[in-house]
Amino acid sequence: MLGEVNLYNDMFENLTEKITTVINRLGNKGRLSESDIDEALKEIRLALLDADVNFKVARTFVQSVKDKLLAEDVLSTLTAGQHVVRVTNDELISILGRVKVDLTTAPKRPSVALMVGLNGSGKTTTSAKLGKYLSNQGKVTLVAADVHRPAAIDQLLTLGEQISCEVHQEGKDKDPEIIAKNGVSLARKNEASWVIVDTAGRFQVDDELMSELERIKDVIEPDEVLLVVDAMTGQEAVTVAEEFHARIGLTGLVLTKMDGDARGGAALSITSVTGVPVKFIGTGERLDGFEQFHPDRLASRILGMGDVLSLVEKAQSNFDEEQAQDLERKIRESTFDLEDFLQQMQAVKKMGPMSQVLEMIPGFSSMKNKIGEDNLDGSHLSKAEAIIYSMTLSERQRPEQIGGSRRRRIARGSGTSPQDVNQLLNQFKQIKKLMKDMSSPRGQKRLMSMMSQQKGGPFGF
Repeated sequence: MLGEVNLYNDMFENLTEKITTVINRLGNKGRLSESDIDEALKEIRLALLDADVNFKVARTFVQSVKDKLLAEDVLSTLTAGQHVVRVTNDELISILGRVKVDLTTAPKRPSVALMVGLNGSGKTTTSAKLGKYLSNQGKVTLVAADVHRPAAIDQLLTLGEQISCEVHQEGKDKDPEIIAKNGVSLARKNEASWVIVDTAGRFQVDDELMSELERIKDVIEPDEVLLVVDAMTGQEAVTVAEEFHARIGLTGLVLTKMDGDARGGAALSITSVTGVPVKFIGTGERLDGFEQFHPDRLASRILGMGDVLSLVEKAQSNFDEEQAQDLERKIRESTFDLEDFLQQMQAVKKMGPMSQVLEMIPGFSSMKNKIGEDNLDGSHLSKAEAIIYSMTLSERQRPEQIGGSRRRRIARGSGTSPQDVNQLLNQFKQIKKLMKDMSSPRGQKRLMSMMSQQKGGPFGF
C-alpha cells in the first residue's frame, strides 16, 4: 500500500528541523511570554516561506496559531511548549485539508476518473499507479486518450501490462473524446469497477488544452477529475491547479515526486489556496510508490512526531499478514523485546532505506543530526545485528538483566565495544518508552513533552 515510503524525508527535512528547533526551545522555557510566542511564530513563518509556502497561507497560519494560544491562556501554564505543539499540529492539519478524502464512486459501475495535467507531471505513470491501487476493487480499464505526445499510447500499454490492467487505445487518428467515450463503454460491457482516462498535456496551460479536456469531460461525465501536479515545481503547482480548477472543475489533486528534495511548499499550500483536496501522492518511480494522502500524518511528520500508522501499514504491505498483525500488536502494547526487534530489523530491509523508515518513529527527526548521515545508510544495522546475535535468548527477551560483565562478553562476541552495547540498550529503551506513550490514551500529550527532551537518537552508533 505504501510502496516506497520515503515520502517527505528530503522534501520537508529543513522545515522539520527549523520548526522542531523552535518548539524545543519553547519547551525548555517553562512559562512563556507573549513576546516568546511572537518570536517563535516569526521563525516558523520564515521557515514556511523558505519552504515555498504561499505567503498568504503562512501569514494566516501563524496568526491563527497565535490567536488560539492566547485564547487558551497558555502563558499562565508551565506546559506552554506542549500547547504550542498541539495547536501548531492542528493548524498544519487544517491547511493540509484536515481529513483524508476518498475517491467518489459512481452508484453504478464503472466509476470514471479523468486524469489531467501538464507535460512532465507524471500523468501517464500516475494513471497506471492509480490503476494498480484500485485493482483490489475489481477490474480496471486504462484509456489512452493522449493522442498528441509521442509514445504516450505505447507507454500506457506497457504500464498496463505490468499491472495486469486492460488498456483501451485506438491510435492517434481519432478524436480523444471519442476514444474516451468508447473506452468507458467497453469498460461497462466488461463490468470493470474503474475506468481511468489518461489525457494529453501541454507545457503550459492554454485554451486548446482546456477545450479538449472540456469536450472529454462532457462526453464521459467522470466521477473524479484528478489533476496530476509535480510537487517539485513549488508555487507553480499551485498556480497550475488554480487555472485547471477554474476552467474544468477539479475534484482532487495528485502530487507526484513527493520523494524529491524540493521545499514542499506546494503540498502545504495547494489545498488551502485552491480549495481542492489532495487525494493521492506519488512517492517514487515504482508503480507501488503511490498512496492516499493523510493530512494528519504529514503534519505529524513535519513536527518530528513520526508516523506510526504509516509504519504499521508499511509493515503490512511488506510482511505477511500474521507478521504484520504481530508487529501492530507489539507496537500498540509496547511489548516487543530485542528478539522481536532483531526479526523486524531483518525484515525492515524490505521497507526501503533505513533513514526513511526511522523517520516514521516519533521523535526521530529531532535526533537525526546527532546520529550522523553515515549511520543512516543501513550499515549500522549490521553492528546492531551482531550485538543482538551475541546475546543469549534470555538476554534478548529480558535486556534489563544485561550488566557490566555481560556487556563486555557481548562486545567481544560482536566485535564491538561495551559502549556500543550500552548505546544500543539505551536507545532500545527509549524506543520502547516512545511506543508505550503512543499506545496510551494520553500518549499524544506525553509525546509532545518528550519531543523537547530527547537527547539521543535511535541506533546512533
